[in-house]
Amino acid sequence: MTADRLENFGASLLQHGPASDRVYLMKLTAADLPALLDHIDGLVARHGYSKVFAKVPAAQAEAFSLRGYVCEARVPGFYRGCDDGWFLARYADPARQQDPAADQVAEVLQLAQAKARPPRPQVVPDGLICRLATAADCDAMAELYRQVFASYPFPIHQPDYLRQTLAEQVRYAGIWRGGQLLALASAEMDVTAGHAEMTDFATRPDARGQGLAHLLLQFLERHMPQEGVQLGYTIARATSFGMNITFSQCGYRFGGTLVRNTQISGGLESMNVWYRPLATALTAT
Repeated sequence: MTADRLENFGASLLQHGPASDRVYLMKLTAADLPALLDHIDGLVARHGYSKVFAKVPAAQAEAFSLRGYVCEARVPGFYRGCDDGWFLARYADPARQQDPAADQVAEVLQLAQAKARPPRPQVVPDGLICRLATAADCDAMAELYRQVFASYPFPIHQPDYLRQTLAEQVRYAGIWRGGQLLALASAEMDVTAGHAEMTDFATRPDARGQGLAHLLLQFLERHMPQEGVQLGYTIARATSFGMNITFSQCGYRFGGTLVRNTQISGGLESMNVWYRPLATALTAT
C-alpha cells in the first residue's frame, strides 16, 4: 500500500491520502489560518476523505471548533510548556466515528491504567546493546519494519526514507544482539515546540516478552533533553495491550482516544494518546 503524501501549506505541514483516508495536520502555523482550513476542506471534497485529524495549540482551537472539529485528546504543556496541545477531529463520514473494536479499546485502556506505577529504570541485559541508530543501520531497520508491519502510515519500510528522517529531526534507537537488530523505536522531534513523539516501536517476534520496548523508550527519553525536547508523547494503537501498558508503566498519562484514526497493517485503528514531561526521565543503574 502506498504511503500518504506530505505537503506544505504556507509554513504548516499536512499529510493526506487514501491509505489512512484522512487529512492529517501535523504542524500548524497560526499565520496560515483561515486559508489553511479552506485548503483542508478542498482536499476532503476532492478526494472524499472521511476524517481530518489536526494537532493544534489550544490558542488556535476555536478557529477549528467553528468548522465542526471536536477534541479527542489533550496534552498539557505540549508547546514548550506554555500552551496545551489539542488533538482535533472532523468526520466527513459519520460512520467513521463508529469503532467496531470499541469494547477491546476500553478493555485495553482499563488494564493499562490499572497497571500504572511509578516508572522504574530498566537495565539492558547482558549480551545486548542499546544505542542510537545511524545511516549504516537503515537497511536492517527497514527489514525489521517490513517483518512487523504489513503496511504503515509512513514509508518506514524504505531505507532511503529512514536515512532522510534520520538526517532531519528523527532519532532512532535500536537493541542489537551481535549484528542482529532485535527491536527498534523512534523519537520524532519538534524542537521548536519542545516535544517528541515516541513511535515506530517494533520487536522481532522471537525477541518479544523481554521488555525491549521499555528499554528503548527510556533510552530515548534520556537522550531527548540533549536535543531540547521537554515532553514525550505517543499515539499508540488502542487495541495493543503491550504498548499501552508500556507507556502507562513508564509514567505516561492518558490524554484521549483518536477514533479510527490511522491505517496500520491494512485496517483503520483507533489510537490512544499518552504523554509525559521528560524532566524526570530515569537513568538506569
